[in-house]
Amino acid sequence: MQLKDKIYKGKTIAILSGGGDTPAINSSIEKIRNRALILGFRVYGVRQGWKGLLGEGDIVDLSNQPYNGVYGGTALFSSRTNPFSTDKDAEDRVPQIIRNIKRYKIDVLITIGGDDTNGAAKRLYEQKGIPVIGFPKTIDNDLKTNTIHSYKGKEIEAVLCPGFPSAALRVSKMTRHLRSTNESHRRVMVVEVMGRDAGWLTGSALFGGSELALIPEYEMTEERKERFFEKVKHRYNEKKNLIIAVSEGVRWWDDVSKQLSMVYASSETDEYGHKRFGGVSGVIASEISNRLNIPARSQISGYYPRSGFCCEYDRQLTSALADKVLDLLIRQDYGRMPTMSEILPMEQLEEYNTTSVDMGSIGNQHLPSIYFDEKEFVFTDAYVSFLSNILGAPYLPTFGYSFKKVDPDTL
Repeated sequence: MQLKDKIYKGKTIAILSGGGDTPAINSSIEKIRNRALILGFRVYGVRQGWKGLLGEGDIVDLSNQPYNGVYGGTALFSSRTNPFSTDKDAEDRVPQIIRNIKRYKIDVLITIGGDDTNGAAKRLYEQKGIPVIGFPKTIDNDLKTNTIHSYKGKEIEAVLCPGFPSAALRVSKMTRHLRSTNESHRRVMVVEVMGRDAGWLTGSALFGGSELALIPEYEMTEERKERFFEKVKHRYNEKKNLIIAVSEGVRWWDDVSKQLSMVYASSETDEYGHKRFGGVSGVIASEISNRLNIPARSQISGYYPRSGFCCEYDRQLTSALADKVLDLLIRQDYGRMPTMSEILPMEQLEEYNTTSVDMGSIGNQHLPSIYFDEKEFVFTDAYVSFLSNILGAPYLPTFGYSFKKVDPDTL
């Protein structure tokens, strides 16, 4: 029987993005929007994440206008607003959100975010019956997606989130560019990479030439710190330059307080209780200089990995996951988040390789131990295999010369 109208004509879908931005959010919005239009939905955008559903609401119509999915960040803006405020004296925000969903006649809400944003959406679905679909987003790549990486006959539970491929590409390029100045001055360079609780993104510096690494999964106790300095000294003496990649969330042993500590850029916390990290690379570089008498500098990648244009891998990834969103919408299978079933090269990122997970089980996932040798402070061949699907083979430029030193006594 022929349908006269599209199956969801007269229905409205709304998209919001919350938390830290990535280069792939606009791509995600564009791809989801386009597929929702195919089904007949009117498509709204909620600006500033959950904040856009508070008060009188901040809603825009995305239905019939161009949308640039290549440019990074989110044209819908973002915030770390928490619908379920942890402040005991704060006004209950949930009634405001429910009221605006009804006022704007929103039938389905799609939330692009990490554990915080999608976790809040799941609670609204379970407690208030709001139809929601989550969409993964984080440069840290620590959102549980149940994506399998096949490596030498083993099945490793890995993670693949939109935004991570573009950020990993930037970290690898930045590290590669630092090699020339580092070799010129025969230094140790400590490169700090975002990663509050997991070292997924820090490993991408390996593809630009870092040789040692510290990640949050392994605390730098007094004993491990001593072993680390021995490794630094040995590696540096081999060729008189060294790049070390460090996650911002590394727990570092403080010789004065005699305890593990973390370095914060600010003591303020967001509405999900997170403090802002930053500066551990400077602490480590200073100790390398003072204790080993080796010239060392720190370089914080900061927001650079979050910024810029969406890479081709991310474009294809968001397209495949948006196809899965279309499938979930058709079947009205709410409370779920699309994911890739396997870690695959770009040409295999298609809907038939996707699946979906319950939004209540997404959580955070640390870097598997098989990806990191905690005794040697290096990422393993298993991690190289994982990231090679996304970035290709590591590329390490070098001067490559072996000059013959002139002996004046022979002249």
